[in-house]
Amino acid sequence: MKFINIVNQAMKPSRGYTMIKKVFKRFLDKRGQLSKEDLNVWLKTNKISFEKIAINLNQDLWEESIEVSETIKANAAKRLSEIEFNLGGGGIYPLLTFLVRHLKPKVVVETGVAAGFSSYAILESMNHNKSGELFSSDFPYFRLPNPERFIGIIVPDNLKYNWSLYVEGDENNLPKIVSQIESIDIFHYDSDKSYSGRKYAFDIVEPKMKKNGLLIMDDIQDNSFFYDYITFKKINEYYIFEFEGKYVGLIGKLS
Repeated sequence: MKFINIVNQAMKPSRGYTMIKKVFKRFLDKRGQLSKEDLNVWLKTNKISFEKIAINLNQDLWEESIEVSETIKANAAKRLSEIEFNLGGGGIYPLLTFLVRHLKPKVVVETGVAAGFSSYAILESMNHNKSGELFSSDFPYFRLPNPERFIGIIVPDNLKYNWSLYVEGDENNLPKIVSQIESIDIFHYDSDKSYSGRKYAFDIVEPKMKKNGLLIMDDIQDNSFFYDYITFKKINEYYIFEFEGKYVGLIGKLS
Protein backbone atom coordinates (compact mmCIF):
# COMPACT_ATOMS: atom_id res chain seq x y z
CA MET A 1 0.00 0.00 0.00
CA LYS A 2 2.83 2.45 0.85
CA PHE A 3 4.41 1.77 -2.54
CA ILE A 4 1.15 2.51 -4.32
CA ASN A 5 0.74 5.76 -2.37
CA ILE A 6 4.30 6.83 -3.24
CA VAL A 7 3.74 6.08 -6.93
CA ASN A 8 0.46 8.03 -6.93
CA GLN A 9 2.19 11.09 -5.49
CA ALA A 10 5.22 10.73 -7.77
CA MET A 11 2.91 10.80 -10.78
CA LYS A 12 2.15 14.45 -10.00
CA PRO A 13 4.89 16.43 -11.81
CA SER A 14 5.82 18.95 -9.10
CA ARG A 15 5.70 16.34 -6.35
CA GLY A 16 7.66 13.68 -8.21
CA TYR A 17 10.56 16.09 -8.72
CA THR A 18 10.50 17.14 -5.06
CA MET A 19 10.41 13.52 -3.88
CA ILE A 20 13.45 12.60 -5.99
CA LYS A 21 15.40 15.58 -4.62
CA LYS A 22 14.56 14.54 -1.06
CA VAL A 23 16.05 11.09 -1.66
CA PHE A 24 19.27 12.47 -3.12
CA LYS A 25 19.66 15.03 -0.32
CA ARG A 26 19.39 12.33 2.32
CA PHE A 27 22.52 10.61 1.04
CA LEU A 28 24.53 13.30 -0.75
CA ASP A 29 23.88 16.61 1.02
CA LYS A 30 26.72 18.24 2.95
CA ARG A 31 26.74 18.44 6.74
CA GLY A 32 28.63 21.73 7.15
CA GLN A 33 31.76 22.84 9.00
CA LEU A 34 31.33 20.75 12.14
CA SER A 35 31.37 16.99 12.49
CA LYS A 36 28.39 15.40 14.21
CA GLU A 37 30.43 14.95 17.39
CA ASP A 38 31.74 18.53 17.45
CA LEU A 39 28.27 19.89 16.71
CA ASN A 40 26.76 17.99 19.63
CA VAL A 41 29.45 19.34 21.96
CA TRP A 42 28.80 22.89 20.77
CA LEU A 43 25.04 22.54 21.22
CA LYS A 44 25.31 21.07 24.72
CA THR A 45 27.81 23.75 25.74
CA ASN A 46 25.70 26.65 24.49
CA LYS A 47 22.14 25.56 25.25
CA ILE A 48 20.06 27.57 27.72
CA SER A 49 16.59 27.23 29.22
CA PHE A 50 13.83 28.94 27.24
CA GLU A 51 11.67 28.69 30.36
CA LYS A 52 14.05 30.95 32.30
CA ILE A 53 14.09 33.49 29.48
CA ALA A 54 10.31 33.49 29.22
CA ILE A 55 9.89 33.89 32.97
CA ASN A 56 12.28 36.85 32.95
CA LEU A 57 10.30 38.47 30.15
CA ASN A 58 6.82 37.83 31.53
CA GLN A 59 6.22 35.14 34.13
CA ASP A 60 2.42 35.36 34.08
CA LEU A 61 2.34 35.07 30.32
CA TRP A 62 4.69 32.08 30.42
CA GLU A 63 2.42 30.30 32.88
CA GLU A 64 -0.56 31.01 30.62
CA SER A 65 1.42 29.72 27.63
CA ILE A 66 2.15 26.46 29.45
CA GLU A 67 -1.56 26.01 30.16
CA VAL A 68 -2.41 26.68 26.50
CA SER A 69 0.29 24.23 25.39
CA GLU A 70 -1.11 21.51 27.65
CA THR A 71 -4.54 22.07 26.10
CA ILE A 72 -3.04 21.83 22.62
CA LYS A 73 -1.25 18.61 23.59
CA ALA A 74 -4.43 17.06 25.01
CA ASN A 75 -6.57 18.08 22.05
CA ALA A 76 -3.94 16.80 19.64
CA ALA A 77 -3.71 13.43 21.40
CA LYS A 78 -7.48 13.03 21.12
CA ARG A 79 -7.55 13.94 17.44
CA LEU A 80 -4.54 11.80 16.53
CA SER A 81 -6.02 8.79 18.33
CA GLU A 82 -8.80 8.83 15.73
CA ILE A 83 -6.44 8.02 12.85
CA GLU A 84 -4.34 4.92 12.20
CA PHE A 85 -1.12 6.65 11.19
CA ASN A 86 1.70 8.08 13.30
CA LEU A 87 2.25 11.68 12.19
CA GLY A 88 5.00 12.47 14.68
CA GLY A 89 5.22 15.22 17.27
CA GLY A 90 5.48 18.97 17.06
CA GLY A 91 8.08 21.69 17.17
CA ILE A 92 8.79 23.87 20.16
CA TYR A 93 5.16 24.94 20.45
CA PRO A 94 5.23 26.14 24.12
CA LEU A 95 7.83 28.75 23.17
CA LEU A 96 5.96 29.65 19.97
CA THR A 97 2.81 30.17 22.01
CA PHE A 98 4.67 32.52 24.34
CA LEU A 99 6.51 34.43 21.62
CA VAL A 100 3.40 35.11 19.53
CA ARG A 101 1.46 36.22 22.59
CA HIS A 102 4.38 38.35 23.79
CA LEU A 103 5.50 39.94 20.51
CA LYS A 104 2.11 40.13 18.73
CA PRO A 105 3.57 39.62 15.23
CA LYS A 106 1.63 40.72 12.17
CA VAL A 107 3.10 38.03 9.92
CA VAL A 108 4.51 34.63 10.81
CA VAL A 109 5.88 32.24 8.20
CA GLU A 110 6.51 28.60 9.05
CA THR A 111 7.72 25.55 7.15
CA GLY A 112 6.91 22.00 8.18
CA VAL A 113 3.32 21.79 9.39
CA ALA A 114 2.95 18.00 9.78
CA ALA A 115 0.06 17.29 12.16
CA GLY A 116 -0.03 20.99 13.05
CA PHE A 117 1.32 21.49 16.60
CA SER A 118 3.21 24.68 15.80
CA SER A 119 0.43 25.96 13.53
CA TYR A 120 -2.12 25.35 16.30
CA ALA A 121 0.04 27.20 18.83
CA ILE A 122 0.62 30.18 16.55
CA LEU A 123 -3.00 30.46 15.43
CA GLU A 124 -4.35 30.07 18.97
CA SER A 125 -2.06 32.88 20.11
CA MET A 126 -3.01 35.10 17.17
CA ASN A 127 -6.64 34.48 17.94
CA HIS A 128 -6.02 35.65 21.50
CA ASN A 129 -4.13 38.72 20.20
CA LYS A 130 -6.92 39.43 17.71
CA SER A 131 -4.24 40.11 15.08
CA GLY A 132 -1.73 38.39 12.84
CA GLU A 133 -1.54 36.12 9.80
CA LEU A 134 0.17 32.74 9.44
CA PHE A 135 1.62 31.49 6.16
CA SER A 136 2.63 27.82 6.20
CA SER A 137 4.60 25.65 3.81
CA ASP A 138 4.54 21.86 3.80
CA PHE A 139 4.74 18.77 1.62
CA PRO A 140 2.32 15.84 1.96
CA TYR A 141 3.19 12.57 3.69
CA PHE A 142 3.60 10.83 0.36
CA ARG A 143 3.58 7.34 1.92
CA LEU A 144 -0.02 7.82 3.09
CA PRO A 145 -3.27 7.67 1.11
CA ASN A 146 -4.74 11.10 0.27
CA PRO A 147 -1.97 12.73 2.32
CA GLU A 148 -3.22 16.32 2.08
CA ARG A 149 -5.95 15.56 4.61
CA PHE A 150 -3.37 14.95 7.34
CA ILE A 151 -1.56 18.28 7.05
CA GLY A 152 -2.53 20.39 10.06
CA ILE A 153 -5.11 17.82 11.10
CA ILE A 154 -5.09 18.89 14.76
CA VAL A 155 -5.78 22.58 14.04
CA PRO A 156 -9.39 23.45 14.97
CA ASP A 157 -11.50 24.87 12.14
CA ASN A 158 -12.35 28.01 14.11
CA LEU A 159 -8.66 29.04 14.09
CA LYS A 160 -8.11 28.78 10.34
CA TYR A 161 -9.57 32.15 9.28
CA ASN A 162 -6.14 33.84 9.08
CA TRP A 163 -4.16 30.82 7.88
CA SER A 164 -2.74 30.38 4.37
CA LEU A 165 -1.48 26.82 3.83
CA TYR A 166 0.65 25.75 0.85
CA VAL A 167 1.41 22.06 0.28
CA GLU A 168 3.75 21.71 -2.73
CA GLY A 169 7.11 21.83 -0.91
CA ASP A 170 9.26 24.78 0.15
CA GLU A 171 10.82 25.36 -3.28
CA ASN A 172 7.36 25.92 -4.73
CA ASN A 173 5.66 27.41 -1.69
CA LEU A 174 8.12 29.96 -0.29
CA PRO A 175 8.44 32.11 -3.44
CA LYS A 176 4.63 32.33 -3.56
CA ILE A 177 4.44 33.24 0.12
CA VAL A 178 7.11 35.94 0.14
CA SER A 179 5.63 37.53 -3.01
CA GLN A 180 2.43 38.24 -1.05
CA ILE A 181 3.89 39.87 2.05
CA GLU A 182 5.88 43.00 2.76
CA SER A 183 7.78 41.72 5.79
CA ILE A 184 8.04 38.82 8.23
CA ASP A 185 8.09 39.17 12.01
CA ILE A 186 8.79 35.53 12.87
CA PHE A 187 10.09 32.74 10.63
CA HIS A 188 9.86 29.20 12.04
CA TYR A 189 11.71 26.55 10.03
CA ASP A 190 10.85 22.90 10.65
CA SER A 191 10.71 21.25 7.22
CA ASP A 192 13.50 19.88 4.99
CA LYS A 193 16.31 19.06 7.43
CA SER A 194 19.03 18.98 4.76
CA TYR A 195 21.73 21.64 4.72
CA SER A 196 20.78 22.80 1.22
CA GLY A 197 17.08 22.85 2.13
CA ARG A 198 17.74 25.12 5.09
CA LYS A 199 19.99 27.40 3.02
CA TYR A 200 17.39 27.69 0.27
CA ALA A 201 14.67 28.68 2.73
CA PHE A 202 16.80 31.22 4.59
CA ASP A 203 18.01 32.78 1.32
CA ILE A 204 14.40 33.24 0.20
CA VAL A 205 13.04 34.52 3.50
CA GLU A 206 15.92 36.63 4.83
CA PRO A 207 15.32 39.68 2.57
CA LYS A 208 11.75 39.90 3.89
CA MET A 209 12.65 39.63 7.57
CA LYS A 210 12.06 42.71 9.72
CA LYS A 211 15.15 44.19 11.29
CA ASN A 212 14.04 43.01 14.73
CA GLY A 213 12.40 39.80 13.48
CA LEU A 214 13.05 36.31 14.85
CA LEU A 215 14.42 33.31 12.95
CA ILE A 216 13.70 29.96 14.61
CA MET A 217 15.04 26.62 13.38
CA ASP A 218 14.19 23.16 14.71
CA ASP A 219 16.46 20.10 14.72
CA ILE A 220 19.71 22.02 14.37
CA GLN A 221 21.56 18.90 15.56
CA ASP A 222 21.07 17.27 12.13
CA ASN A 223 23.83 19.31 10.47
CA SER A 224 25.83 22.45 11.24
CA PHE A 225 23.84 24.88 9.07
CA PHE A 226 22.75 26.95 12.09
CA TYR A 227 26.32 27.13 13.42
CA ASP A 228 27.69 27.98 9.97
CA TYR A 229 25.01 30.62 9.45
CA ILE A 230 25.65 32.55 12.66
CA THR A 231 29.40 32.21 12.17
CA PHE A 232 29.39 33.49 8.59
CA LYS A 233 26.94 36.30 9.40
CA LYS A 234 28.83 37.14 12.63
CA ILE A 235 25.60 36.96 14.63
CA ASN A 236 25.94 37.39 18.38
CA GLU A 237 22.26 37.52 19.34
CA TYR A 238 21.26 33.87 19.23
CA TYR A 239 19.91 31.18 21.56
CA ILE A 240 19.98 27.39 21.63
CA PHE A 241 17.21 25.47 23.38
CA GLU A 242 16.62 21.77 23.97
CA PHE A 243 13.11 20.46 23.43
CA GLU A 244 12.03 16.81 23.62
CA GLY A 245 15.57 15.56 23.05
CA LYS A 246 16.31 17.81 20.06
CA TYR A 247 17.82 21.25 19.64
CA VAL A 248 16.23 24.49 18.46
CA GLY A 249 18.11 27.61 17.38
CA LEU A 250 16.73 31.15 17.62
CA ILE A 251 18.24 34.27 16.11
CA GLY A 252 17.14 37.73 17.22
CA LYS A 253 16.43 39.86 20.26
CA LEU A 254 13.91 38.60 22.81
CA SER A 255 13.99 41.58 25.17
